[in-house]
Amino acid sequence: MFKKQSPMARSIENTPDQTINRIVEGTHLEGNIRSESSIRIDGTFTGDIHTKGRVVVGPNGKIEGNVHCQHSDVEGLIKGKLAVQELLTLKSTARIEGDIFTDKLSIEPGAYFTGTCSMGAKVKEFKKVDVTSRKGELLEEQTA
Repeated sequence: MFKKQSPMARSIENTPDQTINRIVEGTHLEGNIRSESSIRIDGTFTGDIHTKGRVVVGPNGKIEGNVHCQHSDVEGLIKGKLAVQELLTLKSTARIEGDIFTDKLSIEPGAYFTGTCSMGAKVKEFKKVDVTSRKGELLEEQTA
């Protein structure tokens, strides 16, 4: 009655690590995004993004707002603060206009950013980066 799946068949069920939210080219979206999974921007997004996954900005992608994520690969434009808990990769076409907070940074020749960059062990000491702060201050997470 039911066919047995071959070992090579992919399961339909997605885990959070495999789920990707997409804003495709030609789409303009405004608002704020909070997500447990990864996000890929190939269109234009205006607002803040907070995710526990990866943020990928494609070559034609544009974000005007603050981004807080685990990992990020940027090929397009980000205007705002970028807080990446682990690795930020700037491809050769990447353009960042704002402050960067990250543990590790990889920059290909041709990429550029305007703003300050805080990285490494000092950034790791802080559990939360307030990307909404206009002063770009790093804030310690407070627990009750």
